Amino acid sequence: MEFRLLGAFDASVAGERVSVGSRRQERCVLAVLLLETGHVVPTARLIDLLWDGAPPASARTTLHTYIGRLRARLAPHGLVIGTRHDGYTVARGEHVVDAEEFLDLVGEAAVTGDPGEQVRCLDRALALWRGPLLADLADDRLRGRLGGRLAEFRLSALEQRAEAQLTMGLHDRVLADLTPLAHEVPYRERLVVAQMTALYRAGRAAEALELFRHTRKVLVGELGIDPGPALTTLHDRILHGDPRLDRPPAPVYAVRVGDEWLPWSTSGHPALEFCNTYAGWSRAGTPRPGSDWLRRYSALAVWAGHLDLIDEPLVERLLEQARADPAGADEALAEAREFRDHLYACLTDVHDTRAFNAVAAVVHEAARTAVFTRGDDGLGHWRMPPGGGLRLPVRAVARGAAELLADPRRFTIRACPSPDCGWLFLDASGRRRWCSLATCGGHPGG
Repeated sequence: MEFRLLGAFDASVAGERVSVGSRRQERCVLAVLLLETGHVVPTARLIDLLWDGAPPASARTTLHTYIGRLRARLAPHGLVIGTRHDGYTVARGEHVVDAEEFLDLVGEAAVTGDPGEQVRCLDRALALWRGPLLADLADDRLRGRLGGRLAEFRLSALEQRAEAQLTMGLHDRVLADLTPLAHEVPYRERLVVAQMTALYRAGRAAEALELFRHTRKVLVGELGIDPGPALTTLHDRILHGDPRLDRPPAPVYAVRVGDEWLPWSTSGHPALEFCNTYAGWSRAGTPRPGSDWLRRYSALAVWAGHLDLIDEPLVERLLEQARADPAGADEALAEAREFRDHLYACLTDVHDTRAFNAVAAVVHEAARTAVFTRGDDGLGHWRMPPGGGLRLPVRAVARGAAELLADPRRFTIRACPSPDCGWLFLDASGRRRWCSLATCGGHPGG
């Protein structure tokens, strides 16, 4: 079964609505148990919530009747309400609750440092809200007692999404999302900071300053506090036209190519550069969140053109294909990242047969489609034909990876030993300790 609590209460099976209770209080009991899935809700608490602290003498008997009716209606659909220690519980099972799904998505967003992935998770999480919690069952008082934590997470999700969107340069999205909330929650200063920044970047500095004045009036007049340092600092920067506000912060060690930020080229070989698009491997092979430069398929295509693995006209064609087939682009990007994982493992451990075989499988696929042509420099070059589709960039990388794996230079590959880095580089001298970037806490290249 699927239950929707973030808005009007709704229950369904395979898309068909199911009636689970003829009385509002019956549905309210079920909603409380679903909000506490996996936990026992004491009878006393259920009675207190249903009758707002003033229960009738028959409250316990009435609650038992409600539970009995709910069990009869839900049992055919596999949902069981158990009795535990003078309380009731809904066990975790096959049923889906939108409130639980919302919290899971917010949790996913919190552990990724990739702004694009954050926005995707939070978009899905916030789209689950169709209105106030239990809009048709609970009044504001009951809603506050049941859903205070959820309401707080929703506002926090709005803040996180706005900040991630600003990092990506999506100030128009921020304005569309936050404008309806501008005067609703002026005490949420992170939301106000995000909206002021978006207004400024949209050329609406006067409106940003007016929003600050309104927020300050509410904070001082209703709460008796002054705006915090983040809000006042932003106000001052807007007043003085700080040019750094005009754009999102650039990544460290980045070069701008077209509309994409890409990492500097430092390793001396395209296959290593591909591994270094994840600029935060630990020595244990665990990526550090937030370091992935290939956050979108467009970055993968532009990167391949930047390293001359594919021709620029072909890059434009791939970008057009990706716009026309976003699902296919996402699948190709996922395959590229998986290939990168195997390639990194293969290049850093000559005994990792499993990784080598995974790389070899992609190399074989690339070899079947590659063509050998004469370049403008008079030399022969292996090129991938345009018919390769969205997977063309990773096949182009595979060609270079095969050449490196067949070259004795592969034994001179080093990984920066810092736990915060792991960039790969060629070191024929055998004397370098660190990579040539200061990503590992300021250690100089050697």
